[in-house]
Amino acid sequence: MEFHLTVHNLELSDEFREDIRSKAEKLSEFCDRINHCRVVVDVPHRHSREGIRYDVRIDMTVPGSEIVIRRQPHEDINAAIRDAFDAARRKLEDYTRRQRGHVKHHEEMPQARISSLSADKGFGFLATPDGREVYFHKHSVVNYDFKSLKVGMSVRFVEEKGEKGPQASTVTVVS
Repeated sequence: MEFHLTVHNLELSDEFREDIRSKAEKLSEFCDRINHCRVVVDVPHRHSREGIRYDVRIDMTVPGSEIVIRRQPHEDINAAIRDAFDAARRKLEDYTRRQRGHVKHHEEMPQARISSLSADKGFGFLATPDGREVYFHKHSVVNYDFKSLKVGMSVRFVEEKGEKGPQASTVTVVS
């Protein structure tokens, strides 16, 4: 597996660098088909009220797919790293199950319609049948080009709790 670590807006000690490398190598235990793993540790901006928040992103390529892990920024760098790698492990386990044909059967994802789009900013909102608005980012759209989305399109989505309310972690356009 090819590994790259990129650090923005902070000095990362050798201890943290080695911990991240070790965690990335350990991901091979859950999927031995990882071609490339890129980890980005960033402090996107500093707010005097919120203090420093660490953002950890993991991009992995596996045969036939790219897996992207992006968690909410965290004030504790250890927790940010741990949470990102825990999410990466879960995604790799899901990928491996799908490759082997052992897919878990979930309840059907709820359906909604795209109610608004900010194509230039890379996000939009979904209107659910119960009248709620759910935020989604262009990276959460899995089977369609974000730039080709139109208001009114029908989608299925996976909802999670976001920093500012409900957000869709996965959006799939329904044909």
